Amino acid sequence: MNIIYLSPQIPPNYYLFSVRLREMGANVLGIADAPYDRLAPDLREALTEYYRVDDMNDYDQLLRACGYFTHAFGRIDRIESHSEYWLEAEARLRTDFNVAGIKLHQLARITQKSEMKKLFRNAGVQVARGRLFKNEESAGSLVLETGYPLVFKPNRGFGAAGALRIDDDAGLEALLADVPPIRYFMEEFIRGQLCSFDGLTDRDGNVVFYTAHVFSQGIMETVNEDLDLFYYSLRKIPADLEEAGFNTVRAFDIREKFFHIEFFRTPDDRLVGLEVNARPPGGLTTDMFNYANNIDVYRGWAGILVNNRFGETYTRPYHCGYIGRKLNKSYLHSHRDIMRKYGYLIVQHGPVESPFSAAIGNYAYIANAQRVEEMEAVARFIQETDTARESA
Repeated sequence: MNIIYLSPQIPPNYYLFSVRLREMGANVLGIADAPYDRLAPDLREALTEYYRVDDMNDYDQLLRACGYFTHAFGRIDRIESHSEYWLEAEARLRTDFNVAGIKLHQLARITQKSEMKKLFRNAGVQVARGRLFKNEESAGSLVLETGYPLVFKPNRGFGAAGALRIDDDAGLEALLADVPPIRYFMEEFIRGQLCSFDGLTDRDGNVVFYTAHVFSQGIMETVNEDLDLFYYSLRKIPADLEEAGFNTVRAFDIREKFFHIEFFRTPDDRLVGLEVNARPPGGLTTDMFNYANNIDVYRGWAGILVNNRFGETYTRPYHCGYIGRKLNKSYLHSHRDIMRKYGYLIVQHGPVESPFSAAIGNYAYIANAQRVEEMEAVARFIQETDTARESA
């Protein structure tokens, strides 16, 4: 089986996808712009061959690389990256080389906020009232319908990147005076707790692994208000979230892919669909899958691609939490304090190299706990700031 993997070195922990594919007997054909000798040794060992391009954003270079691999190894069976950034490149290459998976004409449903709204409704999931921004009149009509706050977000965007909250007429006027040259989707602001339904489907669209997470606050608030992010997995998934998650996976026809589906749970206990991502959750969440369930999700995914078999069993014995800290903040407790008090819960820690550090932080602790109270206690301790020093 010949599998092309775009940027297999990003993020650093994703090298394990290539390793597990190679262990399953697949030819793993890497394309990236990084020098070969800068790839992790285990990744170099896993790659059957590596094609370096000068610019991953130059589609012609990607086209030539895939052409070379086709000539050298025969028909390409899959093209993957697990990155939202490369979804369009993946789809174009699959279309041009007739490779199984999401093609270019199918891409809108997992990249455009406006199309996601339609499919959420098909799944029976409530969504925030909103519409595409066209002009001042369309914005004004939404204000009359929903009131403030409003959220403006790129219709084709990555997570909360570029999202803006508008709280009043003055804020709307300021935005309208200098609207960035991108297509915006605008919607009412939903108050509630951010939660996600995450997992993996097989070739036929069956969910073979799933879990759920709850977040300390929304990603937009985390970035815009410079907050610390904390989220953790649930051992028991609420029935309404499970039902909404399964229905959404079916409505979006996610096959042989990870999924990350975001919802808000409102104060009156309604679930409101936010967005769908046909990729793993960001950061270190795939490692968290493993810690929470004593499995190897990298091997499970490779088994789906090669044999259409997940092969991992899980019972969710732990809550697994991500606790981020930022370099621009002064924290009350040192790393030594943290490890002395909660080292028995912490399964991994270290610096985070990510373009999304404004959301996930610069240093992360991952903790396992059987009780939610333990998880919340370790997060409070790690993220407690020295307000006296910060205000000085």
